[in-house]
Formats: sequence, C-alpha cells, structure tokens
Amino acid sequence: MRIVERPSPNHDERPVGAPIDMLVLHYTGMRTGEEALARLTDPAAKVSAHYTIDRDGRVYRHVPEERRAWHAGVSWWAGERNVNARSIGIEIVNPGHEFGYVPFADPQIASLIDLSRGIFGRHPIPPFRVVAHSDVAPARKEDPGELFPWKELSEYGIGLWPAGGFHALTEPFEKALARFGYGLSPDVDVPAEKVVTAFQRHYRPSKLDGHWDEECGRILADLLAQSEALQVLPA
Repeated sequence: MRIVERPSPNHDERPVGAPIDMLVLHYTGMRTGEEALARLTDPAAKVSAHYTIDRDGRVYRHVPEERRAWHAGVSWWAGERNVNARSIGIEIVNPGHEFGYVPFADPQIASLIDLSRGIFGRHPIPPFRVVAHSDVAPARKEDPGELFPWKELSEYGIGLWPAGGFHALTEPFEKALARFGYGLSPDVDVPAEKVVTAFQRHYRPSKLDGHWDEECGRILADLLAQSEALQVLPA
C-alpha cells in the first residue's frame, strides 16, 4: 500500500497521557475526492483527518498519528467527550447522502484493511472501539452510512459484527446502549431515536426506522457478549 503525503495544518497536540485507542471511520460527503482533500488541508476549514482513502484505493496522509486531527467534532463514546484526543480518523471518499450516496469501491476497502491493520500494530485499539462517525455523533452525522461493509471488515478484525446470537437483552435498551458506548441522556443531549438509528445504521442496516425492536435487542446482546469476552467494556 502506497501512502501519498498530503499534509494538513489542522492538528494540535494530544492531551498528555491520552491513549490512542479508538478508530473513527468517516465518508467525505463531498462531490469529489479532490474537493475533500482540498477542504481537509485548508487552514480556514479547521477540519482534518489522519488519512483519506480515494476511490482507487490511494491513501493520503494528512496528520501524523501522534497528533490530534480534527475529525470527530462534538462527540461522545464510552464516557469520552473528546473523541479526537484518543482516536485515529480515516476519511473514505464517497459523495454521501447529500450528493449521491454510492457503494464503497473494492480498492478503498482493501486499502482500509491494510491501513487499519498497520494502525492496530502501532496502537492498542480493540474492536469495540472501531466506530462510525455516526456512532459518536448520532444527532449530527450519518457517515460512513448503511452501505459501509462493516461485516466484511469485522472478518479482518476491524470492528465487531453480530455473530447471530439469540439471547435477549435483560436490561433496558438505553442502559445497554450506554454500556456499549453510545451517548444518551443525561450524559448527552441527543434524542434516543437518533441513537437507535445510528446503531441500526451500523449493525442492522436493512431497517433504519429509529425504533427499538426485538431484533435490535438480540444484536446488542450479542455485541455486548463479544465485548465482554474481549474484556474491553468499562466496569
């Protein structure tokens, strides 16, 4: 995998002692890859990511991994409000829902697999902490969206995917979602429907209605069991 240097000025120091233990995946949501690259490297935009993957699989590096890129914005995951402080951000070129959402290209996913594996070799990022932008900012974001191949990526150790368990949740779904990592009231001022839709977009993309149902409960119970087996959930 060849990495092209395309530096961005939009980064700063990570907080002292902050571990790099999250990977946040985005789509660019702009008409072209070049437009996205221009914005991510524009000092006036004040946004960036560590990497961008173009449709042909080419990888651009914008920010050194040891620095904090500005990609997640106002966000929350597993009690952390400053997601940028402890995450690597990867943008994947796709026009997104605003400009004609399309399936991700095979070369992009192949490069993402290679890039992610390298990142995991440098930083202790467990599958539980590979998340979508929409997971950490469900009130504002939809990316990388319901066409993103999370199941395929999980086969390479990139994120979790439900294994088909049939256990039902034994606790209120809001509590279980929060235990998995999602931000809900009173910690975060976001409607529960938005959080449920983000969960569905990631783990049950066949039905995005924002309503919790039995299938969602079985999926979340499965994911919680996997996370507990990996000993990655907070106490």
